[in-house]
Parts: sequence; structure tokens; C-alpha cells
Amino acid sequence: MADPSTYRPAPGEIPVDPGVYRFRDKDRRVIYVGKAKSLRPRLSSYFQDLSALHPRTATMVTTAASVEWTVVSTEVEALQLEYSWIKEFDPRFNVKYRDDKSYPYLAVTLGDEFPRAQVMRGAKRKGTRYFGPYAHAWAIRETLDLMLRVFPMRTCSSGVFKRAGQVGRPCLLGYIDKCSAPCVGRVTPEEHHAIAEDFCDFMAGNTTKFVKRLERRMQEASAALEFEQAARLRDDIGALNKALEKSAVVLGDGTDADVFALADDELEAAVQVFHVRGGRVRGQRGWVAEKDAESVPEIVEHLLQQVYGGESGEGVPREVLVPVLPPDLEAVVQWLSGLRGSQVQLRVPQRGDKRTLMETVRRNAEQSLARHKLARAGDLTARSQALQELQESLDLADAPLRIECFDVSHVQGTQVVASMVVFEDGLARKSEYRRFIVRGATEGGTVDDTAAMHEVLTRRFQRYLEDRDQASDIEIGPDGDDSDNGNVNGSGEGRGGSGVGERVDPDTGRPKRFAYPPNLVVVDGGLPQVNAARAALDALGVDDVAVVGLAKRLEEVWVPGQDFPVILPRTSEGLYLLQRVRDEAHRFAITFHRQRRSKAMTASALDGIPGLGETKRKALLRHFGSVKKIRAASEEDLRAVSGIGPALASTIAAQLSRTSPATPAVNLMTGEVIDDDEEQPSA
Repeated sequence: MADPSTYRPAPGEIPVDPGVYRFRDKDRRVIYVGKAKSLRPRLSSYFQDLSALHPRTATMVTTAASVEWTVVSTEVEALQLEYSWIKEFDPRFNVKYRDDKSYPYLAVTLGDEFPRAQVMRGAKRKGTRYFGPYAHAWAIRETLDLMLRVFPMRTCSSGVFKRAGQVGRPCLLGYIDKCSAPCVGRVTPEEHHAIAEDFCDFMAGNTTKFVKRLERRMQEASAALEFEQAARLRDDIGALNKALEKSAVVLGDGTDADVFALADDELEAAVQVFHVRGGRVRGQRGWVAEKDAESVPEIVEHLLQQVYGGESGEGVPREVLVPVLPPDLEAVVQWLSGLRGSQVQLRVPQRGDKRTLMETVRRNAEQSLARHKLARAGDLTARSQALQELQESLDLADAPLRIECFDVSHVQGTQVVASMVVFEDGLARKSEYRRFIVRGATEGGTVDDTAAMHEVLTRRFQRYLEDRDQASDIEIGPDGDDSDNGNVNGSGEGRGGSGVGERVDPDTGRPKRFAYPPNLVVVDGGLPQVNAARAALDALGVDDVAVVGLAKRLEEVWVPGQDFPVILPRTSEGLYLLQRVRDEAHRFAITFHRQRRSKAMTASALDGIPGLGETKRKALLRHFGSVKKIRAASEEDLRAVSGIGPALASTIAAQLSRTSPATPAVNLMTGEVIDDDEEQPSA
């Protein structure tokens, strides 16, 4: 734990301009990002008496080992830079907004030649128009099914679309007139794109003109005595009205707005937002955040950053209603207006329908917070209890906040691979998972589980030691001084020699692949595997990392050098955490092993010939038709193939001459003998 006074910058060094600052820990990881109208008073507030700070802020400044800042011109630039850095570094002490569920959107891929309407989740893609979010995917499909009567646009996947074009016959939706069948040329790309644009226009809230258009066409068909056409148009109007009824009218003036409300207690805050388009609620989302030292206005500001930071201009409505105004109101309004391309109103509703809607959203937030506390209370307590039990049962100096687990997977010594999974604070950190191909097996040696475990642990910690030994005492910036991208590093420890400068990429602040040691290493196995792992660490001089093994048969925990295992109670949260870590490592190793094994399932006489890659192999088979004819060809015939030179032709002829033509190729997955006259699959 660092003393903040050791890296406190001198007051005169800190500028009074607006800017963004970063706190880093002793390993140079970014642990907190913030912005300020004036950097000097904001940063000075972190270095007051620890007893006057919020407990989480006090933990942050004692965890940090340095602070640095970047000066910008305006508060809007500070807002944008803060958002970018929070997304890039994912600092552990910044408030994280967790969705209470995964929200599907109705997406229209307008960037495609033939736009497609579909349910889509996850990150938004360029050139795609999104509507929602919806509470359930089935609600999107139900709405889409109604809308296709009037807007018969494509909904099929690329594979189905391509096959329909090849056979010249549309799918079922094309036959029942719920698709205009652009796959078989019933409409041109321009006509289909116009249908998609009309669909998007209707979904965006411009509904009246489409209903009136259909009513006018229905009356014209009826006047022309085309009653079947008139009846169909009547049904289309009914479908549109039914789709409109699914969204309740909450604002009669056709307002486009996002309405935010918040419910909080001393520790957490739950936020709900209703997306209102054309006066109708089109979707709803919710987040839960740790409140910590942040005030409600600061939470609102960071929430707006998260919601709109990755949006295109069309994702920002004309009006944003919030329970309280953010502290930097003008900067936030200017930022949102820049995203939208026109003026955005950010205000607190005081009366009328919008105030009533705000109360409805607030009640949803209160219920969301109550559900979250009910669901998460046991989980938070269990993880803390598990780490404490492991510390006590395994006699560790500290709680194992970072656990790494290793597992080896193979089939009778072939395709030997290993996995490394990482758990931090009792939760999986999948971005730091690693996979290993055991080199001893690929070099022809005999490798058992203990030898493979020894090799993998050696390679993992050798890399850690190399990164640690390459650490520089001073982090040199691009201008040759001890600043980072023009930032002033106020760390006294950084100047005096932190010894970890190379464990984090100086450009990104992210750790290198094996930059940080774990508190606890878990291996899947019993005492032999544990002793092999301990021997690997001892050979490298790593004596500050604990090693244990978890054997599957009785779920006993083995410690190096002890003849008897540690038996944890079956109801122990610590044992449950070890089981989760072990099972995750096993799953990850098995997945990698299956991937490698599937690639080696087929064999061909052309495989393994030096200089003969996939492209040239296909060219040979395309020219000669089969491996049998390639084997019978002369070097001169081989040179006639594009890309095959004299040296490679000689190598191919020599390699194939060593392979007996009587030896058939075999599909190793099915055991089927492959006819030598047929093109053979290659790995």
C-alpha cells in the first residue's frame, strides 16, 4: 500500500487548465480516469487527509503509485477524452454500469446491397439502422411479422439468400408475399432499398403518411371495383394499426426523447431509461452501478457518456430528460449536440406528461434496484467469503485476489495442449486467458501430464521474469523527458525507480501478456502435477507464488511437499471457487484441443511437402485432377502448373516417389479410405 505523499506532485506543477488525469498503480496499470474544469484543485483534493476521503477514494489513492494528466482546450474535449480512456483502459476504480439484461434491437442493414431486417445484439455496426432496444426478441419478431405485409423486405440470412438465387426459387416468405424476393430478381436493388427506407421511416415514427397512403389506395381500388385488392389493403392497414398499438402513446405531441430516472442507496444506484420515439415507448434499458464517492449528478454525466458515446447521430434524440442536471451541463449539451448534428435539450421535467412519465421510469428504477440487491447480495458475500477461506485454509499471506489455473489436454500423448485461465476477485477475466501448444510433444519427445505442466509453468513465468527484468527505472516519453505523451508524471516513485516500466505498454497502459504474477496457481491434478509445478517455479527462483492442485476424484486440495491433502468442507465457498476455476481451465483446454485435433483429422500425400502451400496444392489438383495423376507426372509436367518452379517440381516428385502409391489416404475422423483418384481434403 503506497503513501499518497510519496507521489504527490508539487502544487505549482499542476496546471489550472481543463484536462483529464490518470492514476496508475505500481505496475503502471491505469486504475482511475477523471476529468476536471481545473486540474489543480481537483487533483489536490485527492491528497488531503485519508480520513476525510470516501473509503473507496482512499483505497484508490493508496493503491496508486503515480498520477499524470493531459491538458485540453475545452471541457467538451475533456469529456470526450475521459470517455475514450475509460473505454480503453477499463479502470478498476471507475464506476462500471452493468446492464441488468441483454437488450435486442431491430436492425436494418442499410449498408448492404439488399438490406435485411433482423434481431441484433451487441456492438452496433456502421451502416446499420437500429430500433429499440426491445425487452424481448420475440417482441421484435412479432412486430416484424406484422410489418412484412406492408414492407416486404428481406429477412433471410446470406446463405439462404445466395442459395435461393442459385436455384432461381424464393423461400416461403417470397411465395406468401412477405418478401419482395430480390434474390430471384422480382424487384431491383433500388426498389428493394426503397422498401427498406420506407420501413425505417415508419419505425422512426413517421406513421401517419403510410396509413393515409394505404387508405387512399384502398378507396381507389374499391372505386375501380377491385375488391380483392381493396380487401388486401384493408388488412395491411389493420396490420400497421396493430403494430402501432403495441407501443403505448405516452406523449401526445409526438416527442422524441430519452427519459432517465435513478434510484439509489448508500452503495449502489439503479438507472432506467425509456426510449420514446414519436410519442411512443420504443424500448427500455437499465443499469446498476456502484455509487461510491460519486454524487448523483456525476453518475448522470457518466451514464450519458456510456449511453451516447458509441452512438451515431441518429441515436441521440432531440430531448434528454434526466432527474438531475450533470455538473458540466454546458459541456455535455455541446457534446450531445455535436453527436446529433443539431441542438439537443437536456433538462429536468417539472410538470405535465413528461413529469408523469419520469415518475413511471423512477418506479421502474426502484424495482430494478430491489431485484438487483436481492440477486447480488449473496454473490458478493460468497466471493469475499471464498477468498477469505482460501487464505486461511492454505495459510496464504494475503487473500488470492488473482488466481491462475492450468490444465493439460491430449489423447494418448497426441496434440498436447494446455490452458491458463485467470480469476480476479473471484470472477473470470477472460481477456487474460492463454493457450499453449506443448513443445515437447511437437518435437517428438514423450510428454506426460507432469512434464507438460512443468513446461507450461516454466514458459509462463519465464515470460513474467523477462518482463520484470526489462523494466526501466524511468518511463521515457516521446520527447525524451520523463513525461508520457506530454503529461507530467508527478510520481516520486516513478523518478526514483519503480522497476516496472516495461510491464505495461506505455502507449496503452494495458499489461503485457504475462506481466503480472498471480497470488495462487492452481493445477488440475494431484500431488505429481503439483510437485511438477512447484519444481518449475523453484527452478526460476519464483518463491512468492503459492501452488495447489485440485484432484477430481475426491476434490481434495494438494499442497507441495505435503503427504496428505487439505480437505475443505463440501459446503465451503472456497472449494466451490476452486472447482469453478478448475472446470473453466478444463473447458478451455478441451476446446483448444478439439480445434487442433479437427484440423489434423484428414491426411493427404501432398501434405507436408516443403514449399507447397494451400494455393499451390489446389492448383496442382485443379490441373491434374487427382493425387494419382500428380504422382505419375514428370517434373516437366509439374512445372507447367502456375507457381510451380523447377526446384519445387523436383521436391514434389521426390516426396511423392517416397510415398508408396499402394498406401491409400485415410480420413482419420471416419476411418474411410479416400480414393486416390479423388481430390483429397487437406488440413
